Amino acid sequence: MWSFVHDKELKTWIWLAIERSTRQIVGFATGDRSAYCGQMLWESMPVIYQQNAIFYTDAWAVYDGLIPADRRRQQPGGTAHIERFNNTLRQRQPHLTRKTLSFAKSDDSHFARTLNFINHYNQTKSA
Repeated sequence: MWSFVHDKELKTWIWLAIERSTRQIVGFATGDRSAYCGQMLWESMPVIYQQNAIFYTDAWAVYDGLIPADRRRQQPGGTAHIERFNNTLRQRQPHLTRKTLSFAKSDDSHFARTLNFINHYNQTKSA
């Protein structure tokens, strides 16, 4: 479903998965906070992560049905790297901030700009 982001009732969330050792983003999805969008994030990750990785998450209930329980951790500081990246994203991507001239008004534009930033960010981490 395509919607205009400037409608405050239709909130769009950025779902991310980060590789802790390299700090690269290995999964990305946008949408609401539903299980469907959680599944989109899961499917965006390489299969090797889906099958072997340990996931550090918050207590959002969607993760219960998405990530195998034996590979999911909830511990203080476990999400610090992704929270740091979220701050970086907000600081370097003005299209995510309302009431700026560069605010993107469509989901497609938000997705494309964010994906472009993530690709650039990952390239700097692999160098």
